[in-house]
Amino acid sequence: MLRQYELVDLVKSYDPDADEDALNRAYVYAMKKHGAQLRTSGDPYYSHPVEVAGILTKFKLDSTSIIAGLLHDTVEDTDATIDEIKELFGPQVAQIVDGLTKLAMIELKSKDTKQAENFRKLLLAMSEDIRVLLIKLADRLHNMRTLHFCAPEKRMRIAKETLDIYAPLAERIGMQEIKTELEEIAFKELHKEAYESITARLNFLREQGSNLVPAIIKQLEKDMEEGGVKATISGREKSPYSIWRKMQKKNASFEQLSDIMAFRIIVDDVAACYQALGIVHSKYHMVPRRFKDYISTPKPNGYKSIHTGVIGPENTRIEIQIRTQEMHEVNEKGVAAHWAYKQGEKVVGKNFRWIQELLEILEEASNPEEFLENTKLEMYNDQVFCFTPKGDLIGLPINSTPVDFAYAVHSKVGNTCVGAKINGEIKPLRTVLQNGDQVEILTSKAQHPSPEWDRFVVTGKAKAAIRRYVRANKREQFVALGEQMLERTFKGENLEFSEKGLVGVLPNFEAESVEDIYAKVGEGLITAWDVMKAVYPSYKQSKLGKVVKSFKVRGFGKSDKKTKSDPVQIKGLIPGMAVHFAGCCHPLPGDRIVGIVTTGKGVAVHSIDCKALERYASEPERWLDISWGDGATEGSHIGRLKVILLNEPGTLGDLSNMIARCEGNIANLNITNRTMTYFELIVDIEVRDLKHLTDIITTLRASKSVSYVARANQ
Repeated sequence: MLRQYELVDLVKSYDPDADEDALNRAYVYAMKKHGAQLRTSGDPYYSHPVEVAGILTKFKLDSTSIIAGLLHDTVEDTDATIDEIKELFGPQVAQIVDGLTKLAMIELKSKDTKQAENFRKLLLAMSEDIRVLLIKLADRLHNMRTLHFCAPEKRMRIAKETLDIYAPLAERIGMQEIKTELEEIAFKELHKEAYESITARLNFLREQGSNLVPAIIKQLEKDMEEGGVKATISGREKSPYSIWRKMQKKNASFEQLSDIMAFRIIVDDVAACYQALGIVHSKYHMVPRRFKDYISTPKPNGYKSIHTGVIGPENTRIEIQIRTQEMHEVNEKGVAAHWAYKQGEKVVGKNFRWIQELLEILEEASNPEEFLENTKLEMYNDQVFCFTPKGDLIGLPINSTPVDFAYAVHSKVGNTCVGAKINGEIKPLRTVLQNGDQVEILTSKAQHPSPEWDRFVVTGKAKAAIRRYVRANKREQFVALGEQMLERTFKGENLEFSEKGLVGVLPNFEAESVEDIYAKVGEGLITAWDVMKAVYPSYKQSKLGKVVKSFKVRGFGKSDKKTKSDPVQIKGLIPGMAVHFAGCCHPLPGDRIVGIVTTGKGVAVHSIDCKALERYASEPERWLDISWGDGATEGSHIGRLKVILLNEPGTLGDLSNMIARCEGNIANLNITNRTMTYFELIVDIEVRDLKHLTDIITTLRASKSVSYVARANQ
């Protein structure tokens, strides 16, 4: 812990005009007020504010900041008052301490609103004086340095909050040193195994490259000298957290990363930066897409430097950063590097553009939680952040849809999702969500997950839930079909059909219940004859021939108008195998068709020109030569059309009437796009066969309100 005179000397070393008397009084005041209070570590509590003040001196902050750092916990934890501090140390110190005290008091509120309220109060306080944020970061840094003294659960919570809020805030104001240390401590706490693994690899690289780094620096120094550029060159190793984050982002291994070591070339002025860049690129091959000029286009936090990747000295792939000494100071210390050390000067946070943007968000937010979610959106651009009507934040991968959003809210919401409002407008469920969208999910108790959703959702949770439901739904169909097949087979041979008989043969088919046997028969994994033979071992197969040959395979996925007594016939199938029509191409009688054997789903019927067949090109054993049977046109099938319709009153009604006059029935209609002049729709129509659908297309093309119509295969 810094002694009183040491702290004062540190401040005076960079700010000779600092108020020495006020610094001494603040140090003594903090010690007296905190008295015998102890920290979790067992150290005197006043050691914490002293260490916070010490951290602030490293960034050469003014004496007002140092005094506020010494006093930041006095009002919260002792009998000190804001009025007393204002009287003893002035209004600016009192205002900063008051802002920090309100933050600390918020932490005593409920767990649900604590973080959001804390961040909202922090923004309001730092918008009045940015030094509130600087002191809060120093306070968080010292708490992180002593995090190991806390209970495990508390350590995890603080570490996550640090990564979510305080490290990004430090980066926003360019405090690179604080940001890096906060990230490293939090990373070690949250991902201990990853931290230890990367650290071990870095230690190994240091040993292996102990001579390599000095050799590269020496060669670069020689290159600069020959080019007439005065420069200071150093090597820098990336932090374990930044390495881990890049590994996660690029899905790459440690060995695949090429910029674990970076070399800095620090020169006198901007012109020398570009001169040095020219020397580097003239001597070494540049790595494509690794050049970035942050001097001509600085980062939002003021960071300036030239970055380039080259195959450098010793034929090693390295990153080189070129900057001036002034840029280097700003890049490491951020806003503190610009500090004016005049007593009484107040640095208003509203002058910083990004704080102004956050304040605008705060004005629009309905509650602190919504504000926190919006500000996280501002700080993280590599993900999609959307909001519920209540302002709750939902983080999703890029290209997520309202269905992904619904499942992220709750599985029950996802399962019953029927529609979505995005920013107040009803949109298709396949709409790709954008950062900041407010999404309201419309639900119905009668709704169930659609197999079609699996084609456009991107989150694992949504995919798993949809597939689980589809499997359960398919099982119900297989069970019903299997029971029907068994019942007809048994009765066709004048044999008694009962569940009691099936229970006795469960082990024969590795089934746990009678339903399992029904499902396996319906799915085509076993035949009805197999089961009957197991129940009646002495019965002869020859008598079963007529029944097997006369049994008609029932197709699934069609309109319910198809009667059970007259099912669709598909020629070329193995008797007893389940059939369903592929949703990708919607084959109709009249189309040339092919069957694809699918694991656990029977046979999928595709049209011969379906694009989905490409994925089975290397598996000829799964292809079946099938064709439509005689009764194929006696039922209804789904034909899918893509229609572009004029956006005028009555055109949608005209479309429906034209289809009805052609004896078609709209089974489903989805507006996929809408402009001021046109609707784009996908229409599913119940038709008899391909000719019926073609007649409807011809009729629609003759209409003035239809701009385009064609069969949709996807």
